[in-house]
Amino acid sequence: MRKFLVVLDDTRECLNAMRFAAMRAARTGGGVEILSVIPPDEFNHWIGVGEVMRAEARERIEAHFNVFAKWMRDRQGIDPELVIREGEPVDEILAQVHDDPEVGVLVLGAGTGKGGPGPLVSALTKSAGSLPMPMTIVPGELSKEQLDQIT
Repeated sequence: MRKFLVVLDDTRECLNAMRFAAMRAARTGGGVEILSVIPPDEFNHWIGVGEVMRAEARERIEAHFNVFAKWMRDRQGIDPELVIREGEPVDEILAQVHDDPEVGVLVLGAGTGKGGPGPLVSALTKSAGSLPMPMTIVPGELSKEQLDQIT
């Protein structure tokens, strides 16, 4: 089974990427792997505070994941898996892509604001030629109906 790897973050465009990955996986017999990256801890010298912040970040990620996972199970029949990594987001996404041979497509959501598609899309498109699989960039302004039509 090939998996669609989708990034869970605090951006609005993440929602369309999640929908696309789940809908595409359901229609092709694939799976969904949801990756969330906890950025490097800025409070390394405050070990106790850093651990509390890390635990809170994991709880927040798991709460967001549970919302998406319920929708995927209920609406698409897909039971996603969650992967949490710590480090620089682009580095960790690339590492996950290379570490999991079952990942067949990287799915990213593109921002719709004046700032362009977003830092992840901008950085990862530069690495697209060295990825071992295709990358799908889902526009943030696509409607649910448009997503349904293209998946």
